[in-house]
Amino acid sequence: MAAMTTVPSYTPSLWVRVCHALPRLDLTMQMKDNIFVPDSWEYQQTLLVLSSLSAIALVISLLVVLSFLIHYCCCHRGDRGEGSEEEEEDEDGSTGHGYSGKKGRGICCVTWVAVAAVTLCCVAIGVGFYGNSEANDGMYQLTSSLLTANYTLASIDLLISDTISGLQLSISGPLTSMEELFTGSKPFLVSTRNCRRLSENMIKLLSSISLARSNVDAGLWNDSSVSGASIIPLTPVPPSVAPTVVPGSSLMPNPFSPGWAANTLMVNEDYRWLSYVLLLLLDLIVCLFILLGLAKQARWLLILMTVLAWLALFLSWGSLGLETATVVALSDFCSDPNMFVLNSTQFNSGTSSDVLDYYLTCSRRMNSPFQQLLTQSQRALSNIHTQLSNLDRNALTQFPKAEKSLREVQQILNSTEGNFHQLVALLNCRGLNKDYIDSLKGLCYDGMEGLLYLSLYSFLSALAFTAILCSLPGAWRSFPSESEEYEDSDSESEDPFTSHQDSKRFLQWQPWL
Repeated sequence: MAAMTTVPSYTPSLWVRVCHALPRLDLTMQMKDNIFVPDSWEYQQTLLVLSSLSAIALVISLLVVLSFLIHYCCCHRGDRGEGSEEEEEDEDGSTGHGYSGKKGRGICCVTWVAVAAVTLCCVAIGVGFYGNSEANDGMYQLTSSLLTANYTLASIDLLISDTISGLQLSISGPLTSMEELFTGSKPFLVSTRNCRRLSENMIKLLSSISLARSNVDAGLWNDSSVSGASIIPLTPVPPSVAPTVVPGSSLMPNPFSPGWAANTLMVNEDYRWLSYVLLLLLDLIVCLFILLGLAKQARWLLILMTVLAWLALFLSWGSLGLETATVVALSDFCSDPNMFVLNSTQFNSGTSSDVLDYYLTCSRRMNSPFQQLLTQSQRALSNIHTQLSNLDRNALTQFPKAEKSLREVQQILNSTEGNFHQLVALLNCRGLNKDYIDSLKGLCYDGMEGLLYLSLYSFLSALAFTAILCSLPGAWRSFPSESEEYEDSDSESEDPFTSHQDSKRFLQWQPWL
C-alpha cells in the first residue's frame, strides 16, 4: 500500500503482491523480511533458498526416472521368458508378426504416454515463446524510458552549459567593450557594470543546478557546446540517438546513469532472449524427433533424443530456479520502488533526497527544489533586459560606436532567454516522472508477466521430459529386435507350396491322388 500512495500513476499488480507476500527463509531456516536489499547477504540467502526448491524438484524427478529404469531393467528378463512361453502356446493363433496381444497393448500404452508427454511439452513451448516475447517487450519499454530520461537529463546539461557559456561570452566580449566606451559617462558605465554583475550572478545560480549526472554523459554534450562562439538553440533529437554511455564494466557507476543502464540492459536482454529461443528450439526438436522415432520405431533416434531429453530436463529445472529468484526479487522491488531508489546510494549520491522525491512522486503539493534558483535567474534576466533597454534608448545617441557591442549583448541575451525557458520546462517533474512510471510499468507489468510465463514453461517442460524419460525405456522394449524382424521377413517371404512337409500333407489329404 505504501507504493500506491507514493507513486500516483503506478500500482503494483496482483502478481507482484502475491509473489511479494511469499514467506522468506534464510539458510538457517529462519523467517526474514521481504524488503528489497540486493546487496544484503541475508536477502540473497532467501533467494538462494527459493532457488533450491527447483534443485529439490530435480532430485525428485531423477529418482522417479531412476525407479522406472530399475523397473524396466529388472522386469525385462522375466517378461522375456513369460513372453516366449506365451508365444509358443499361441503360435498357431498368432498373426506371424511376432507380437502377442499383451505386447500389443504394451506398445499402445507406451505410445500414448509418450504422445501425451510430448503434447504437454509442446504446450509448454508455446507458453515459453509467449513469455519470452512479453519479457522482451517489458525490457524494451524499460530501456526506451531510460533512454528518454537520459536524453532529458543530457538536454538539461546542454541548456545549462550553453547558457553559462553565452553569458561568459557576453561578459568577456561586448560588455567589456561597452565599459571601455562608457568610461567618461558614469550612468552608462553603472548600467553596464550592473549587467556584468547580474550575468555573473546568473552564472553562479545556473552552475548550482545539478541532477548528479555522470561526468561522462555531461562531457559528451559540453565538448561541443562550450567551445562555440555563439549560443544555438537546442534542436531536439530522438531519444534513440541521445548520447549514452557504453558500459565499460559490469559495475554500476556512481552516480547512476540512465544511459549506462539502458545500454547494459539492452546487451543483457539480447543474450537472455537468444538463450531462451535456443532452449525452446531444443525442446521443440527433441519432441518432434521423439514422435518420429516412435512412428518409425528407430532405436538409434530414440537413444539420441533420450540424451537430449536429459539435457533439456536439467536446463528446465535450472531455468526454473533462476526464474523463481528473479520473480521474487522483482516483486520485492516493484512493491515499493520509491523506497529502494531513495535509500540506494547509487541513486542519491550527490543528489539530495528532496530532488529525488520531487521527480519520483511529482505531487502538485510539492514545490520544485530549483524554484528559488530559477526565480532569481529569471529576475536577473529581466533586470539585464531593463538595463540594456535603457542603454539602447539613451546611450546610443551619445556613443554610436557602442551600438555593435550592444546588439551583440542583446542577441546573446535573447538566445539565453530562449534556452532558459526550455530549461524551466525540462526541470519540471512531469517529463522525468513519466519516464520513471513508464519504466516501472514495462519492468513490473510486462516483464513480471513474461517471467511468470517462463516459469510456467520451465515447470511444464520439466514434467513433460520426466514423463518422456520414464516412458521411452518401455518403447525400446516394445520395438521388435533385429532377429525378430529377420525371422518375420523370412516367414513372410517363404513360399508354403515349395515346402516338402506341406506338399506331403497336401498329397495325403487328397484321396484321389
